[in-house]
Amino acid sequence: MFNKLKQLKDLRSQAKTIQNVLAEETIEAEKSGIKIIMNGNMEVQSIVINDGIAKESLEGILKSLINDAIKKTQKVMAKKMQEMGGLPGF
Repeated sequence: MFNKLKQLKDLRSQAKTIQNVLAEETIEAEKSGIKIIMNGNMEVQSIVINDGIAKESLEGILKSLINDAIKKTQKVMAKKMQEMGGLPGF
C-alpha cells in the first residue's frame, strides 16, 4: 500500500514538473488581423485585434482562431511529454 502511495506522489510530482515546463511555452495563432497567444497549459495570455475588423466577423474569427491555438497547444504538450518520458503507467 505504501508503494502505491509513493507511486502516486511521484506521479503528481512529475505531472507538476510537466505543467511548469508547459507554462513556459508560448503558442501563437493568427488569422484575419487577430492574434492569440497561449501558454502550454492552454491559458490565453493575450488577444490582439487590429483596427478595421467588422464586429460581425469578429465572433467567427475568434472561435476559429481559439480552436486553432488549442490544437497547436495540444501538439506542443504531446511533444513535451514525449521528450520528458511521459507519465509512467500511461
